[in-house]
Amino acid sequence: MNRPATAEPRLTVTRPPRRRLRRALVSALPVPVVGLALLVATGNLLLPLRQVVTVEAKMASKRDFFQDPVVERLLMKHGFRVHITNMGSREIAKQDYEGYDVVFPSGQPAADLISRERARANRPVLLYRPFVSPIVLATYRDYAEVLTAEGAAKRLPGPAGKPMYYTLDMRKFLDLARGKRAGERRDPGNGYRWDEIDRDDRVRNGNKILAQTSDICEANSAGTYLGLVAFVEHGNDAPDNEAEAEQLARQIKPLLVEQGLPSSERAETYLSPDGQSIAPVTVIYEHQFLAHQIGHEAEKGATDDERVLLYPSTRFVTEPQLVALTGDGARLGELVTEDPELQHRAMELGFRARNSTGGATGDGLTRFLTERQIPVPTTFSDDTRAVLPSLPLLEKMIEIVGDCQDRTDSR
Repeated sequence: MNRPATAEPRLTVTRPPRRRLRRALVSALPVPVVGLALLVATGNLLLPLRQVVTVEAKMASKRDFFQDPVVERLLMKHGFRVHITNMGSREIAKQDYEGYDVVFPSGQPAADLISRERARANRPVLLYRPFVSPIVLATYRDYAEVLTAEGAAKRLPGPAGKPMYYTLDMRKFLDLARGKRAGERRDPGNGYRWDEIDRDDRVRNGNKILAQTSDICEANSAGTYLGLVAFVEHGNDAPDNEAEAEQLARQIKPLLVEQGLPSSERAETYLSPDGQSIAPVTVIYEHQFLAHQIGHEAEKGATDDERVLLYPSTRFVTEPQLVALTGDGARLGELVTEDPELQHRAMELGFRARNSTGGATGDGLTRFLTERQIPVPTTFSDDTRAVLPSLPLLEKMIEIVGDCQDRTDSR
């Protein structure tokens, strides 16, 4: 019996419409293209081909530099990534730093503590000084003008009618805090308040006239300001022995902690909208103020005229020292000290970069600010250069003024 032949089954392949295929390709293309563009733009295209070293670091206020996105990109271009543990300068020196490649306290005293301890353990360190930043008293224009009318401050040359910088007579400023005024003297514990010297009702502040600092037990800026106050109160001289240092520390303590130990980030408080009501005079670093003005001018086309600086007539230029503990730390220290791009970026962030011989210079910063029509800070040559007490005496004074040992024992 003949059966009819059965047709073989056929496999039909359906092609997607050309329009849908094109749309799928277009939607997929931007991912690699954008990624490639970002790698090229940031200079990281070749990074997967070489090793990136992660440097473990403890840093105080100078972390501002290393956390800047431009600096991060420049460091990555050279094969470095910096992982930062944030703490105060003195806290850095007092705590264990094993496992770290770099520590970067904001001033010389803390760096000296670390160097001495490592030297005693026969483990010397390398020190790098990539830039400097003076201690300043940041305030607001109305408060600076009140001090000027009192004769405790003087305007420095600047834009007509609105100078950005003033010189503060430290002796007269501290006298006000001690109840001394031209032709008047009262109990030292009864210092003047702002509304008592404000003849024109500018500030309406009943708080005592004091400069707020960061935690004296932790921060270099606070310890340095303590040294400045001690120098002035001791007749423009540093104490010579422990007995003198202890007596002087107790004498100046009310000038530093009368209103309580404030938060560690004084610059952030000063630059906040409520800063004027919290602390009208604040001890910070010059670069923090200049970085704010540079950013304000870039964003709004003008400087922040309400915030101004008081340069103490008794000066002490802080020497932040990057302490390299390992080979990777030393390579990082050499890079940030000598690389032209990183030095230029430090200047853009308000630091005074060093010249080729290792000396501090403000020439590049002066040109940078002038090009942006930002007033350039100036100081007079007759300002007194303060001398800090020797390291052991300064440590003793900090512990007395800040009650640091009591706070440590209570933890």
